[in-house]
Amino acid sequence: MNNHQPNSYSSERIIENAESNAFEGEIRWSPSKIIWITTMFSIAIIGGILTYSLEALLVFLLSTGMTLCLGHSIGMHRKLIHQSFQCPKWLEYFLVHLGVLIGLAGPKGIMATHDLRDWAQRQTQCHDYFAHRQPILHDGIWQILCEIQLQRPPKFQPEAEFANDRIYHWMEKNWMWQQLPWAILFLGLGGISWLVWGICMRVMVSIVGHWLIGYFAHNHGARDWHVQGASVQGYNIKFTGLITMGECWHNNHHAFPGSAKLGIEKNQMDPGWWVLSIFDKLGLIWDIKLPKDLPVRDELQYIDNQCDLKIDTLSRKF
Repeated sequence: MNNHQPNSYSSERIIENAESNAFEGEIRWSPSKIIWITTMFSIAIIGGILTYSLEALLVFLLSTGMTLCLGHSIGMHRKLIHQSFQCPKWLEYFLVHLGVLIGLAGPKGIMATHDLRDWAQRQTQCHDYFAHRQPILHDGIWQILCEIQLQRPPKFQPEAEFANDRIYHWMEKNWMWQQLPWAILFLGLGGISWLVWGICMRVMVSIVGHWLIGYFAHNHGARDWHVQGASVQGYNIKFTGLITMGECWHNNHHAFPGSAKLGIEKNQMDPGWWVLSIFDKLGLIWDIKLPKDLPVRDELQYIDNQCDLKIDTLSRKF
């Protein structure tokens, strides 16, 4: 068991100073987001109606499941951002590439957005944009079509290994164009319907789904853990483990961000962890981190059945 390390879960890639704050900022329309979203959503809605078939639906389900689970949840979130396990570089590149295909941003963009939001939510005050406090439709417009410009933002400084990586630099520069090889493949194998449902419909549903889970996971659900001093808490959204690949257990994630396993309680389905368990048996990953392997946090409190807050030791809970 490691010694207590308060605030050890603050992102090491976010460098703040005495003037940095997470609540003074302006929401602005993002032209690049608007063009990208409008294009993908228009083709998905119009083309989806015109080209629907059971075969196209199956292509959509398989491609969406693969990119959400292997790409976004495992590659981007659990590996690249939180380093909750280690794997060969070729596998890391492939998983992160699948995460780029979600259509949100490149690897640096995803990492920077995640870390800034994570840092903001751990402050005593943060902007409604980071906390998802606005009504659902208002929040959806903000998150999908806009960006926030803080007046006194902290600095995002990724690790040198990532910043100097030519593959990741290329992925970031060409993140939208990484859909193209898959679009050509789908077009060649199944025609226009595979293209529409395997690319545009997948991107639209993934972007909307990513925002919806973020909204509900910060506003509704159950909590077993409380992060003292944080302005925003995470919630566990029951019955959505399968469709979110385990990302719905957000209260667990706020408590143990470095854990490769998100569904840490019984009956919390976590497909991302199931896949990692298979990778582990195949010898493809190692140095897997679970809650018991992480530093104990003085600010983390366990909520008992009577909803009383108390400091909990990992040896007791796990």
